[in-house]
Amino acid sequence: MSSAIYTRRRITNAVAMVLSSIATVIGLVFLAWILWVTVSNGISALNLKLFTRITAYGADGGLSNAIVGSLGMDLLALLICAPIGVLAGTYLAEYAATSRLGATIRFLNDILLSAPSIVLGLFVYVIVVVPMSNVTHGAVSFSGVAGAIALALIGLPVIVRTTDEMLQLVPGSLREAALSLGIPQWKLTVQVLMRAATSGILTGVLLALARLAGETAPLLFTAFGNNFMTYSPLSKTASVPVAIYQYTNDPNPALHAIAWAGALLITLFVLALSLLTRLFFSRKKVSHD
Repeated sequence: MSSAIYTRRRITNAVAMVLSSIATVIGLVFLAWILWVTVSNGISALNLKLFTRITAYGADGGLSNAIVGSLGMDLLALLICAPIGVLAGTYLAEYAATSRLGATIRFLNDILLSAPSIVLGLFVYVIVVVPMSNVTHGAVSFSGVAGAIALALIGLPVIVRTTDEMLQLVPGSLREAALSLGIPQWKLTVQVLMRAATSGILTGVLLALARLAGETAPLLFTAFGNNFMTYSPLSKTASVPVAIYQYTNDPNPALHAIAWAGALLITLFVLALSLLTRLFFSRKKVSHD
């Protein structure tokens, strides 16, 4: 009897390994295919002109204003959503872990996490762009601030979920040891638990930034776009995803090449962000060891 159970388990394990290996290979093949197409089409337009000229020059231009606009809105969005997301995730993990309120907040956060980005863009358009337009006597007030708010709503649930889960993974023995020494709850949370979960929380923030870097739909209703360089967050702001969207709709092949170069820039940015994060934490772990 035991031999039959052992054989069945070995067969089940082998089938699961084969299926998971096939799924992994399929995923890697498609990932390599996407990277190859992006690199092969975008490398030709990846030159100095791309970083020094603005989109107003058309096929002879670059993406400098779009790069500055994207960086500005992404960083502003992180300044908005990162503190709120970390605090909300900390509250869920440490103060409302098993309460009905915590379960309700997690449910609403999951809904926000799965909400289409264009819906969030329309929401910000209604609550930010339209009221600002009324103040400016009817002129539609698209702005970088509105774009940053829309991006912050997209990144917020990612940070909340990651912070919540990373803090829950911290061993309970750390909590018990700190509380047995008479450490207040707030000091336990800040100095012990959040320090232990720093790498996971920061990973969640970087994941949110990686998602924000490629969002297009919400920016069409909030920041709108601008063919010229602008440093004011209260004016229309260019972004790389919107520039890619506009250039791919143009029949000019030269603009298509710039669009591919923009896509390659976003890919390289996310890749560099991931590699730098891994390098930072690997060095930090070695120094602690």
